[in-house]
Amino acid sequence: MGQKDSPLDEVEAAICEISQSGVEVAAKSRVFRTPCFPAGAGPDFVNAALLCVTDLPAPAILQTLHDIERRAGRVRAQRWGPRILDLDLLAVGAQICPDLKRYRQWAGLELAEQMRLAPDELILPHPRLHERAFVLVPLMDIAPDWCHPVLRKTVAELHAALDPADLAEIRPISQ
Repeated sequence: MGQKDSPLDEVEAAICEISQSGVEVAAKSRVFRTPCFPAGAGPDFVNAALLCVTDLPAPAILQTLHDIERRAGRVRAQRWGPRILDLDLLAVGAQICPDLKRYRQWAGLELAEQMRLAPDELILPHPRLHERAFVLVPLMDIAPDWCHPVLRKTVAELHAALDPADLAEIRPISQ
């Protein structure tokens, strides 16, 4: 969908831009083919995860990611609509942003509300990372021991709790 030759090219170009933006890419997962989300909303996605090191505060990291998306041609016309590139900030260490109460509000939304509402502030960790195989499978490659600061479970524990049918839909397309 993007300006590059393939979704893999889009991912590699984004990783290159991230590494040139004051963010050190310390590790990257394999790239995976995953079903689109929400189901039926479009073609399969390509997903990967990065472990990064930076002194930037979380809002500046998110702004950097949004700038990279925009340069790739992303237009935010609708929530969870078709997109060339979607760079999510999943977590920054053990930070909970903006606070535990707001995190829990967003984490507790039903799917219909998630599809309709978008936060106007950064919510960390990502309120649904623990529910999504397309997030946890790549994270297993680079951070299986990271502990969710609210749920107090590691990526490996969260991954083990996923539905095996959801895991079976995630397929590596690179090493």
